Amino acid sequence: MTDSEKSPGPRARAAGKRRQLTAAAARVLHEQGVERTTIADIAHAAEVPAGNVYYYFKTKDELVEAALAEHSGRLRELTDALDRLPDPRARLKGLIEAWVSGRDTAARYGCPTGTLAAELGKREEGGLDLTAGRVVRQLLDWVEQQYREIGAADPGGRALALVGAYQGMSLLSQALRDPEIMTREGERLIRELDASA
Repeated sequence: MTDSEKSPGPRARAAGKRRQLTAAAARVLHEQGVERTTIADIAHAAEVPAGNVYYYFKTKDELVEAALAEHSGRLRELTDALDRLPDPRARLKGLIEAWVSGRDTAARYGCPTGTLAAELGKREEGGLDLTAGRVVRQLLDWVEQQYREIGAADPGGRALALVGAYQGMSLLSQALRDPEIMTREGERLIRELDASA
């Protein structure tokens, strides 16, 4: 095998750099927020020279959009894995357990999508707030489907209540810097699932 066969081509390298920047944007925007984050911050986190970022993303808003796509992709990976469980109640419990497993991050920075949605919703110019809303809707739709399969009355309302509980426990955990809020509330949500018909 020659060296050229071993090393990735320019297209693969470019895709790798773009992926690196997208993952870094998702992390840094979650940790710092949109307004406090600079393109240089994201470039530093991705270990890419700041000037090279513009080859992949022309504006910071394009990076924010890519970060939201990253959150959407992670959510899809999680729900795809949970969909392999045979029972919708087990899937919902798995979702809650996944939320609780991120308690330390939630206590420091809040929910990745929820914090971005809240911040983007305050902007005067629209667009990215709607993109963030679509990620939240993706979660709501999946949760509603699980309640529908369980045969719960008002599956849409139940989905809103569960996702709202997650957003609330993330916010309180962050505000009080107490990851155990996530643990306690997650246990309560699982008990409610077990008790519901």
